[in-house]
Amino acid sequence: MKKRKPRIGLALGSGSSRGWAHIGIIEALADIGVEPDIVCGCSVGGVVGAAYAAGNLALFEGWVRSLNRTGLARFIDVNLSLNGFIDQPRLQRFFDKYVCDSEMRFRDLDKIFATVSTDLVTGKEVWFTEEKVLEAVWASMGLPGLFPPIQYQGRWLVDGGLVNPVPVSLCRALGADIVIAVNLNGDVVGKHFVAHVPDEEGGEGMFASFRRTVSAYSQNLFGPPDNKEEPPSLFEAISGSINITQDRITRSRLAGDPPDILLSPKLAHIALMEFHRADEAIAEGMDCVVRLRSEIEHVMRGAMIR
Repeated sequence: MKKRKPRIGLALGSGSSRGWAHIGIIEALADIGVEPDIVCGCSVGGVVGAAYAAGNLALFEGWVRSLNRTGLARFIDVNLSLNGFIDQPRLQRFFDKYVCDSEMRFRDLDKIFATVSTDLVTGKEVWFTEEKVLEAVWASMGLPGLFPPIQYQGRWLVDGGLVNPVPVSLCRALGADIVIAVNLNGDVVGKHFVAHVPDEEGGEGMFASFRRTVSAYSQNLFGPPDNKEEPPSLFEAISGSINITQDRITRSRLAGDPPDILLSPKLAHIALMEFHRADEAIAEGMDCVVRLRSEIEHVMRGAMIR
């Protein structure tokens, strides 16, 4: 009986600004001849995965590489009544242009694609595999504190990273024979309190810029305390809690359903909101694949299916 080529699944994990590493990983995999048939994403992994599945990854990469602190400030809307700090209408327009059209549906994509979200009321995992792609992306990336919950078919949905940060199980459910998983948070627990150094633009970085933007509302919302005896600020507490939660959930989920290949780029030096550091994240994503190239090729050679 003739062997068939295995279906490759790519599980792109959550991780906020560290998610730009997914771009480098996808490109480096392509360089060694690995093209996934199925792409599943959680949170920022859903954003990058949607751009890739829609054939817009190069366009999307050009946009994220152009981001700087000043440009990112345009997406911040300091209106606490909105239950989040992100200007969603503005971000929606950019997604329409650089990810995919707001009317595009899953069946129109070049690859099988899916995202995962969390039901805020029941805590259950919600999978999106049909209807409009960007609706699924928004539902998957509802990071508490930054985005308000999304209402969809009578349910309030938040970030999928709360239940399934690296959606290996979703890839397998969609028919993947081999799953390559990307864990963006493997080395970040405890690293979010490290002081940030000035960036190439001469400022303190996105973290400080974001803190200054909302300083009129509270002097203690953002930034590591100057006095180490003082408690962490609100944003540092949220960041640390998210890091710890996702790390523990990821470990548990991957232990129960391990991928065939696990990629863990080293991204602890990039903070939760430093979206302007795309060049560094993308480069580390590519380097991560290079480091594991021999293992990836070994798995691929032995995976032909009868």
